[in-house]
Amino acid sequence: MGQLSSFFESLQNVFLNFRFIDIIDILLVTVVIYNAIKLMRETRAGQLMKGIIIVLVVWIFANVAQLYMMKTLLTYVIQYGLVCVFVVFQPELRSALEKMGRGHVSGLRSIFGGHSNEEEERQERLRRGILAVVEACESMSRTKTGALIVFERGTRLGDIVDTGTVVEAMPSVPIICNIFFNKAPLHDGAMIMRDGMLYAAGCILPLTKRNNDVAIELGTRHRAAIGMSENSDAVVVVVSEETGQISIALGGTITRNYTRESLQNELSGLLLEPTAPKDKGTFLTSLWRTKDEK
Repeated sequence: MGQLSSFFESLQNVFLNFRFIDIIDILLVTVVIYNAIKLMRETRAGQLMKGIIIVLVVWIFANVAQLYMMKTLLTYVIQYGLVCVFVVFQPELRSALEKMGRGHVSGLRSIFGGHSNEEEERQERLRRGILAVVEACESMSRTKTGALIVFERGTRLGDIVDTGTVVEAMPSVPIICNIFFNKAPLHDGAMIMRDGMLYAAGCILPLTKRNNDVAIELGTRHRAAIGMSENSDAVVVVVSEETGQISIALGGTITRNYTRESLQNELSGLLLEPTAPKDKGTFLTSLWRTKDEK
C-alpha cells in the first residue's frame, strides 16, 4: 500500500512541476524521432538498423547470462562499430542534414493524422499500377523495347530514387511506353513504382556481383535487375530489348518467359498480399530461393 501511495505522490509531483516548456520539449523530441523513423523507412538504413538491434539484444543477453567471451567480443564490436555506423549511414545522414537545411521538417499533423482508408486506397493504387505495367510490358515485348521496372516493397529505395528523376504520376500504358522509348532521355535507367504510383524514372541500379551464376545471354538490364533484388526485397520486371522476353527478378533469382496473364498473376500474388514474400502458392516464390532459371 505504501508503494502505491508513493507512486501517486510522485505522479502528482510530476504534474505540479510540469511546465509549458516541457510540452515544447516533448513535441520537439517527437518530431526528431518521427523523422528518424521516416528516414530509415525511406532508405535501406532500416534493414541495417535491424541488424544493429539484433547485435544489441545478443549483447544484453550475454551480459545477463554471463557469457564472458561473447560479451567481450560484442563489446569490442559495439565500441568500434559506432565509427562504422557513421560511415555506413553516410548517404542517409547527408540527405537528412540537407533536408534540415532546406527546412523540410514534417509538421505534427502528419504524425497525428488519420489513416482509416489508407490501406484500402493503397491496395487499389497497386491494382491499377500492376495492370498498367502488365499492359505496357506486353506492348513493349511485341516491339522489343527494353524496360526495367522496380516495384518497391518493404525496403525503401530512397537512395536509388536519388539517382534518377522523381515523376510522381499515375501509371498508364502511354506514360510507361514513352519513358522507355529508345529516344527518350530516361529510357536507359530503371522505373521505380512506389505504392502503385510511378514514383521515379531514369534510376541507376546496382549490378549483381554473382557474374558466374548469371546466364551468359543476359544483358546489363537483367544483371541490374538481379543486383537490385539481391540488395532489397523489391520485385523487378525486365523486358529484353533483344528478344522481347519478359522476366522477373526476386531475391537474387530471375525467372523468364512470362506472358501477360502469368505476369499479372505473379505481380498480384507478390504485391497485393501482405504475406506475399512467404506465399508458396505462386510459381516464382517456389523457385527464387533455390536456383536461377537459365
